[in-house]
Amino acid sequence: MGKMHIKLTVNGKQEELLAEPRELLIHVLRERLGITGPHIGCETSHCGACTVDMDGKSVKSCTVFAAQANGANITTIEGLGNPDGLHVLQQMFKEHHGLQCGFCTPGMITRAWRLLQENPNPTEEDVRFGMAGNLCRCTGYQNIVKAILAAAAELNAAKEAAQ
Repeated sequence: MGKMHIKLTVNGKQEELLAEPRELLIHVLRERLGITGPHIGCETSHCGACTVDMDGKSVKSCTVFAAQANGANITTIEGLGNPDGLHVLQQMFKEHHGLQCGFCTPGMITRAWRLLQENPNPTEEDVRFGMAGNLCRCTGYQNIVKAILAAAAELNAAKEAAQ
Protein backbone atom coordinates (compact mmCIF):
# COMPACT_ATOMS: atom_id res chain seq x y z
CA MET A 1 0.00 0.00 0.00
CA GLY A 2 1.32 3.46 -0.88
CA LYS A 3 1.65 6.59 1.19
CA MET A 4 -1.48 8.34 2.41
CA HIS A 5 -2.22 12.05 2.24
CA ILE A 6 -2.73 13.25 5.84
CA LYS A 7 -4.09 16.61 6.97
CA LEU A 8 -4.07 17.57 10.63
CA THR A 9 -3.93 20.65 12.81
CA VAL A 10 -1.11 20.66 15.34
CA ASN A 11 -1.05 23.41 17.96
CA GLY A 12 -3.29 25.54 15.75
CA LYS A 13 -1.21 25.11 12.59
CA GLN A 14 -2.52 23.23 9.55
CA GLU A 15 -0.16 20.48 8.41
CA GLU A 16 -0.25 18.24 5.32
CA LEU A 17 2.05 15.33 4.57
CA LEU A 18 2.35 11.93 3.02
CA ALA A 19 2.64 9.09 5.53
CA GLU A 20 3.08 5.35 5.39
CA PRO A 21 -0.05 3.54 6.62
CA ARG A 22 2.02 2.01 9.47
CA GLU A 23 3.68 5.30 10.48
CA LEU A 24 2.96 6.29 14.07
CA LEU A 25 1.76 9.74 15.09
CA ILE A 26 4.69 10.18 17.51
CA HIS A 27 7.15 9.74 14.63
CA VAL A 28 5.25 12.16 12.40
CA LEU A 29 5.21 14.76 15.17
CA ARG A 30 8.87 14.44 16.12
CA GLU A 31 10.63 13.50 12.91
CA ARG A 32 8.48 15.06 10.20
CA LEU A 33 7.04 18.14 11.92
CA GLY A 34 9.87 18.87 14.39
CA ILE A 35 7.56 18.84 17.42
CA THR A 36 9.78 17.25 20.03
CA GLY A 37 7.80 17.84 23.23
CA PRO A 38 6.12 14.43 23.20
CA HIS A 39 8.81 11.85 23.95
CA ILE A 40 9.24 8.28 22.80
CA GLY A 41 9.39 6.21 25.97
CA CYS A 42 8.15 2.66 26.04
CA GLU A 43 6.36 2.52 22.65
CA THR A 44 3.75 0.26 24.25
CA SER A 45 1.40 2.92 25.73
CA HIS A 46 2.44 2.20 29.31
CA CYS A 47 4.53 5.26 30.20
CA GLY A 48 2.59 8.21 28.75
CA ALA A 49 5.67 10.24 27.75
CA CYS A 50 4.15 10.56 24.26
CA THR A 51 0.74 11.82 25.46
CA VAL A 52 -0.92 14.41 23.25
CA ASP A 53 -4.44 15.78 23.10
CA MET A 54 -6.30 14.63 19.99
CA ASP A 55 -9.77 15.99 19.33
CA GLY A 56 -10.40 16.57 23.02
CA LYS A 57 -9.00 13.29 24.34
CA SER A 58 -5.64 12.33 25.77
CA VAL A 59 -3.98 9.74 23.54
CA LYS A 60 -0.66 7.94 23.59
CA SER A 61 0.78 9.00 20.24
CA CYS A 62 3.02 5.91 20.11
CA THR A 63 -0.10 3.78 19.56
CA VAL A 64 -1.94 6.01 17.07
CA PHE A 65 -1.26 5.68 13.37
CA ALA A 66 -0.83 8.97 11.53
CA ALA A 67 -3.71 7.86 9.28
CA GLN A 68 -5.97 7.70 12.36
CA ALA A 69 -5.09 11.33 13.07
CA ASN A 70 -6.14 12.47 9.60
CA GLY A 71 -8.37 15.51 10.08
CA ALA A 72 -7.63 15.68 13.80
CA ASN A 73 -6.85 18.66 15.99
CA ILE A 74 -3.77 17.85 18.07
CA THR A 75 -2.33 19.79 20.99
CA THR A 76 1.11 19.06 22.40
CA ILE A 77 3.04 20.71 25.23
CA GLU A 78 4.28 23.26 22.67
CA GLY A 79 0.68 24.38 22.14
CA LEU A 80 -0.01 25.19 25.80
CA GLY A 81 2.31 28.06 26.61
CA ASN A 82 2.99 31.11 24.47
CA PRO A 83 5.92 33.40 23.75
CA ASP A 84 4.80 35.72 26.55
CA GLY A 85 4.86 33.07 29.25
CA LEU A 86 4.24 29.59 30.51
CA HIS A 87 0.82 28.01 30.77
CA VAL A 88 -0.34 27.90 34.39
CA LEU A 89 0.27 24.12 34.49
CA GLN A 90 3.84 24.61 33.32
CA GLN A 91 4.33 27.33 35.91
CA MET A 92 2.89 25.21 38.73
CA PHE A 93 5.04 22.21 37.78
CA LYS A 94 8.02 24.57 38.06
CA GLU A 95 6.94 26.17 41.34
CA HIS A 96 5.92 22.91 43.04
CA HIS A 97 8.89 20.90 41.78
CA GLY A 98 6.65 18.55 39.81
CA LEU A 99 9.51 17.50 37.58
CA GLN A 100 13.01 16.19 37.93
CA CYS A 101 14.67 14.86 34.77
CA GLY A 102 11.80 16.26 32.67
CA PHE A 103 11.41 13.28 30.34
CA CYS A 104 7.80 12.55 31.35
CA THR A 105 6.88 16.19 31.93
CA PRO A 106 5.44 17.07 28.48
CA GLY A 107 3.12 14.07 28.59
CA MET A 108 2.22 14.74 32.23
CA ILE A 109 1.35 18.38 31.58
CA THR A 110 -0.58 17.62 28.39
CA ARG A 111 -2.60 14.95 30.21
CA ALA A 112 -3.12 17.25 33.20
CA TRP A 113 -4.39 19.96 30.83
CA ARG A 114 -7.07 17.61 29.49
CA LEU A 115 -7.86 16.38 33.01
CA LEU A 116 -8.56 19.97 34.10
CA GLN A 117 -10.74 20.47 31.01
CA GLU A 118 -12.77 17.42 32.05
CA ASN A 119 -12.77 18.23 35.77
CA PRO A 120 -11.84 21.83 36.61
CA ASN A 121 -12.06 21.25 40.37
CA PRO A 122 -10.50 17.84 41.02
CA THR A 123 -9.75 16.27 44.36
CA GLU A 124 -6.36 14.71 45.06
CA GLU A 125 -7.92 11.31 44.37
CA ASP A 126 -9.31 12.56 41.03
CA VAL A 127 -5.86 13.77 40.01
CA ARG A 128 -4.15 10.53 41.01
CA PHE A 129 -6.74 8.47 39.11
CA GLY A 130 -6.73 10.80 36.10
CA MET A 131 -2.95 10.73 35.80
CA ALA A 132 -2.58 6.97 36.33
CA GLY A 133 -1.59 6.35 32.69
CA ASN A 134 1.44 8.63 32.92
CA LEU A 135 4.50 7.27 34.70
CA CYS A 136 7.45 9.08 36.23
CA ARG A 137 10.58 7.27 37.31
CA CYS A 138 12.10 10.21 39.21
CA THR A 139 9.45 11.73 41.46
CA GLY A 140 7.19 10.28 44.10
CA TYR A 141 4.20 11.87 42.29
CA GLN A 142 3.33 13.99 45.32
CA ASN A 143 4.68 17.19 43.78
CA ILE A 144 3.03 16.41 40.45
CA VAL A 145 -0.31 16.12 42.23
CA LYS A 146 0.36 19.34 44.17
CA ALA A 147 1.23 21.15 40.92
CA ILE A 148 -1.98 20.02 39.20
CA LEU A 149 -4.14 20.96 42.19
CA ALA A 150 -2.41 24.36 42.39
CA ALA A 151 -3.01 24.92 38.67
CA ALA A 152 -6.69 24.03 39.11
CA ALA A 153 -6.99 26.54 41.95
CA GLU A 154 -5.22 29.20 39.90
CA LEU A 155 -7.41 28.59 36.83
CA ASN A 156 -10.58 28.64 38.95
CA ALA A 157 -9.55 31.89 40.65
CA ALA A 158 -8.85 33.49 37.26
CA LYS A 159 -12.25 32.31 35.97
CA GLU A 160 -14.03 33.78 39.02
CA ALA A 161 -12.14 37.08 38.71
CA ALA A 162 -13.18 37.36 35.06
CA GLN A 163 -16.87 36.99 35.89
